[in-house]
Amino acid sequence: MSSGAKKNILLLVADDLGREQMGCYGSTAALTPNLDSLAASGTRFDMAFTSTASCSGSRTVVYTGLHTHESGSYGLTHGRNGFGTFENVETMPLLFNHLGYRTGILGKVHVGPAERYPWHVRQESESRDVVRIAKQVLTFFQECEADERPFLLTIGFVDPHRALSHRGGFGNVLGNYDPDLEDRIWMPDEVDVPPYLTDLPEVRQELAEYYRAIYRMDQGVGRILGALAKTPLAANTLVIFLSDNGPPFVNSKTTLYDAGVHLPCLIRAPGYSSTVNPNLVSYIDLLPTCLDWAGARDMPSILERGVPRRGRSLLPIIDQQAPNPGWDYVFGSHTFHEITNYWPTRFLRTRRYKYHRNVCWQLDFPFAMDLYASLSFEAMRNSATETCQAMIGPRSLKSYIRRPPEELYDLQADPLEIHNLARDPAMQSTLLEMRNALEKWQLETGDLWLWRDGAPVVRYVSSEYVRQGLRIPDRFDFDPDNPGSREIPFVQLD
Repeated sequence: MSSGAKKNILLLVADDLGREQMGCYGSTAALTPNLDSLAASGTRFDMAFTSTASCSGSRTVVYTGLHTHESGSYGLTHGRNGFGTFENVETMPLLFNHLGYRTGILGKVHVGPAERYPWHVRQESESRDVVRIAKQVLTFFQECEADERPFLLTIGFVDPHRALSHRGGFGNVLGNYDPDLEDRIWMPDEVDVPPYLTDLPEVRQELAEYYRAIYRMDQGVGRILGALAKTPLAANTLVIFLSDNGPPFVNSKTTLYDAGVHLPCLIRAPGYSSTVNPNLVSYIDLLPTCLDWAGARDMPSILERGVPRRGRSLLPIIDQQAPNPGWDYVFGSHTFHEITNYWPTRFLRTRRYKYHRNVCWQLDFPFAMDLYASLSFEAMRNSATETCQAMIGPRSLKSYIRRPPEELYDLQADPLEIHNLARDPAMQSTLLEMRNALEKWQLETGDLWLWRDGAPVVRYVSSEYVRQGLRIPDRFDFDPDNPGSREIPFVQLD
């Protein structure tokens, strides 16, 4: 990379792609040769996590460097869901416009409102024709060659999301694509069933269709990177690839289990060596990384009373092959998917342990409509026999739907998060340590879903009511069978 050259950024975002389907993360299915090549030429983060396993929410985490409860993007933005980013939140296109970049997005956008995300070029599309999109990208690059400004371009793939118009479908209708596209069909007996799903014919059928969509998306990646390589821009372009959340199956998408939030993250930064990076990183770190690449690591806020940015640049550790001090935990925040999918929960993940705080745990865990309608879920819910209850992988369907207020897992012994240790006497010190760390983070980030006695602590501690004698009992939930407050210790959070 030449000194003083324009530093460009290309961000590629897949929709509902899991790590376990990628060759560079261990899959033997040969679905992602182009992504595997990108991983070999850059940094493959092995411990990368999104904050929330929901499409719009996860994208806003990338674009704002904030958790969803800070940005206001609590759930999906389209249709009657209507969640959007607060007006005092800085976004990636807003910041890079201010830095003098030419910004653009092609394909899926899925964040809003539009005025908070003012890309200069916005070619929004739900098309899965990756050949056509690659041609649009080439045009963008050609225009950038004649432009004095550096560029920030985001590609939002629709694949491998489910086709919402067809049960069990993933948009694999060949007549909808450029004839130059290479199509490949997998048979159900050729797929690998992830361990968090039950091996049933319907599951294999949907996975075969899912594989086909992944292979198509990967071709788009290859064509886009090929178009970049044909220009002099490539030598100065930071390339980032990620997925917004885990695969579109129950036990993954919309959950904060690792299948939903432990995701692929590939970064190729010219001037840095390629490596496999073991540090725990969060998607809130991606905006600071892009600002750092642009030479604006310490860029002051451009909004009056703007929400403070979070996250850290990954560039100082990008080529590290060993864990670095301080990069050993991540937090996450989920409140909604669709507006009817209200189930607020927060998590803290370390190398060994995972702690979930399920705020409204007495509600049944809700289904995203595309997951509820899937053939795979229908098969799993009907898999019960006289001697065996319905299962989702190794987890009972009942325990998937009805969860306790706290979950604690030893991921070394239990990577699928099945055996809850929250009530294990031997684990109480770990539970309390992680609970306290999570609650401290909730206070720091102004999380309204830090609750005691069914009331938001953040609003309580900053209210006049405290000075007027209000005290909140120190218990998670309001107890209608024991409603009194005088015999219970009061909240005392620093």
